[in-house]
Amino acid sequence: MGSQKKKTGNHKIVRYRRPKNINVGMIIFAIIFVYMSFSVYTYLKREKVQVYEVVEGSIVNEKAYTGIILREESTKYTDRAGYINYYTREGKRAGVGTCIYSIDEMGSVSGFLAEHPEVGAALSEENLLDLKKQLTSYSLAYTDENFRSVYDRKYSLEAQVLEYANFNTLDNLDELMAREGVNFHQVVSDQAGIVSYAVDSYEDLDVSQISEEMFDQTAYSVSLTRVKSNEMLPPNSPVCKIVTSDDWSIVFPMTEEDIVAYGQASSLKVTFPASGLRAEGSFSTIIGKDGKPYGKLDFQEYMIQFLSERFVEFEIESERITGLKIPASAVTEKTFYLVPLDYLAKGGDKKGSATGFMKETYSEQGTSVVFVPATIYYSTEEYYYIDIQECEINAGDFLVKPTGPNIAAEDEAPDAAGETMEETHEDASKAARAAENEGRFQVSASAALQGVYNINKGYAIFKQIEVLASNDEYYTIQKGVSYGLAVYDHIVLDASTVEEGKQIYQ
Repeated sequence: MGSQKKKTGNHKIVRYRRPKNINVGMIIFAIIFVYMSFSVYTYLKREKVQVYEVVEGSIVNEKAYTGIILREESTKYTDRAGYINYYTREGKRAGVGTCIYSIDEMGSVSGFLAEHPEVGAALSEENLLDLKKQLTSYSLAYTDENFRSVYDRKYSLEAQVLEYANFNTLDNLDELMAREGVNFHQVVSDQAGIVSYAVDSYEDLDVSQISEEMFDQTAYSVSLTRVKSNEMLPPNSPVCKIVTSDDWSIVFPMTEEDIVAYGQASSLKVTFPASGLRAEGSFSTIIGKDGKPYGKLDFQEYMIQFLSERFVEFEIESERITGLKIPASAVTEKTFYLVPLDYLAKGGDKKGSATGFMKETYSEQGTSVVFVPATIYYSTEEYYYIDIQECEINAGDFLVKPTGPNIAAEDEAPDAAGETMEETHEDASKAARAAENEGRFQVSASAALQGVYNINKGYAIFKQIEVLASNDEYYTIQKGVSYGLAVYDHIVLDASTVEEGKQIYQ
């Protein structure tokens, strides 16, 4: 028994260790997951650049003005007190002797006509159809902002109904009224013209009397008088006006900018936003009573459309300019050195196809000339515009006019064989002779160009523009400009968000 216990006590139990198996697939998955998470994070945090595609378009700058309408018009006044009834509608042309209105001193005419319906003439189907068309047209054009026109239309329709109903009986109405003892007086027009019942204090206004305070419409709206049928009026009250000519004018205040823009024009095209009407009027400038400049537009048609208006809003159309249309926010400026056209040279490689300039350099061995490649951003009849930061040309450097169509000069970039091209002694002598003949130009002048950042290649490249027209939102630029933009180019929408050469992420 003792020996068995001893044997049992000497036995050791060793735990089996399983070999570690590395799951390569999970490691790869974890790496991919971390990479994708990092990519998504950096994408979300990365500043996005908005892009605009260049299209063809145009800008029409229309500046709004408010003007005073002047016409050849004469105000008519009552010669006695009484109740007014109109027989000619607003806007109708009346001849000399046409009955315009009547004055009923006792107010008995309306009662007499009600008691004797046979005196008045019934409205015909044609009359009713005309009234219906006018109501339909007005209801379609009605807006809450112009609620005042409801009363204008009401008075006009009342006068038209009276005109239709009483036209055939006016000749006998005086006799009938006298027989019944009614003091009734018909008033006929002493002038040929268009009848209007919108009477204000501006009928006799002359161009020489124009001043700034006359454009205060608040004061005008208080003084406006529009008489109504069956209204009691005292003697010498304004009752209507006769417009004797189709010629009319609009006078409006002008700023210094307006004088520069339109001062030399003899005619201007205008649009009336309220009606959508477009017209062209003869233009001139005048000096008002207050010494300030005013514009005057003269028209020979469309007067009747504004017969009841004294103030009118209109827009002057500028010339429509077509080109490439870009947002104003895309435009920026960049400064360039100016180099004369005849200093442009070819070189840079064995073929001599690179474009640049010949720059003087100085060393212990003396003066030499090297070819410096440069990108041309713009050109005029005298100068090339080269980037200040891009090329190795600085203010104060001397450029040498090339002596041939293709000068081989030292290029700081290695050629295909890995060597630099050095100017020969003969070339140095040519440069010296060119300097003696004033063939040298010192870089100093600079100028700024307007442009945008083109991103067709994935990074921002400055492209100059020639602005033809602009407003607060868009520019119209010249199409087909050398070193410029073309249709469907992609540019940065907001130039302030990028720098030139920056890689663009969309």
